[in-house]
Amino acid sequence: MLQSVLTELGPWNWMVLGFILLALEILVPGIFLLWIGIAAILTGALTLQLWGLIWWPWQVQVLVFLVLSVASALIGKKLMDARRADDTDQPLLNKRAEQLVGRTASLDEPIDNGYGRIRIDDTTWRVSGPDLPAGTRVRVTSAESGELKVEKA
Repeated sequence: MLQSVLTELGPWNWMVLGFILLALEILVPGIFLLWIGIAAILTGALTLQLWGLIWWPWQVQVLVFLVLSVASALIGKKLMDARRADDTDQPLLNKRAEQLVGRTASLDEPIDNGYGRIRIDDTTWRVSGPDLPAGTRVRVTSAESGELKVEKA
């Protein structure tokens, strides 16, 4: 039964498969079905042109579909990666802790055993650095996992 279905694959079956995959792309998260759907539509277009030729049986059509699927997925990945590279001109947007690097503040709590607290603007931050008494001016040198690293200013 499967072989008879595959043997009778015509150009319109490939195109219907392609449009079904494109429709599923709307329902399924991610963008993987888009590329397979495009490959199915391209295979259908090729089959429309080559239908009836002895060297264009269903096996060759499936092989062409697989090759076009891989090629379109790779091209799609390259396009998406290039688009992500220049997404923003403000790389620190929504990275609040990283925005504080270079700022100075006074210690609210002393740094004891490597940890203390400072207040910058309206937020109290946990800091790590050398042991220092409360009230010492410190400079934020880096931010990692919501914790600021400081040194004496």
